[in-house]
Amino acid sequence: MGARSGTRERMLVAAVELMRERGAGSVTVDAVLARSQTPRGSVYHHFPGGRAELVREALIRAGDTIGVIIEDAAGRGALGALRFFGEFWTAMLRASDFTAGCPVVSVAVGGGPDDDELGPVVAAIFDRWHAGLVATLTAEDIPRERAEPLATLAVAAMEGAVVLCRVHRSTAPLDAILAELEETFTARLARPLVGGHHPGGWSRNL
Repeated sequence: MGARSGTRERMLVAAVELMRERGAGSVTVDAVLARSQTPRGSVYHHFPGGRAELVREALIRAGDTIGVIIEDAAGRGALGALRFFGEFWTAMLRASDFTAGCPVVSVAVGGGPDDDELGPVVAAIFDRWHAGLVATLTAEDIPRERAEPLATLAVAAMEGAVVLCRVHRSTAPLDAILAELEETFTARLARPLVGGHHPGGWSRNL
């Protein structure tokens, strides 16, 4: 049983790595077998649905990994969670020598025709990340109508920064985005409550 679960895990890790490095379209059965060093029979034993099931499971695994990181960082407060998420991406980029990005984004923008059905899965993953950040912000008395766009800004900005970091082979874009996000978060967190509401138009656009 342990060997079987170990084989399945190796295949999922290999699929996620391929997504991060080359995009979702690169996740073929042959590529996964080569990277995971597993026999061909393992594919349909562990993933009866073939490539489609393998890619789906790998995507969910990747989304859960980052989702747990965001949720676990909530106890650090909004700024602490932001910094922790930034540190996570910085470490991932450097460890891969800037060859690997976000596997979820790779499916969102680089999947093949066979991956169209993964759209709802990608949306659910991003929604989970967004909800985790919203919960962290609202826990610090930021109204939901402001927390939601702030969380959207954070996810979108950091995902874009990861792409730029790969292009420039430097964490400078991510460092710059984190500094701007910290300034924005700090400004919102610093606003005192007046009559139960933050002054200054929380409902305004960013």
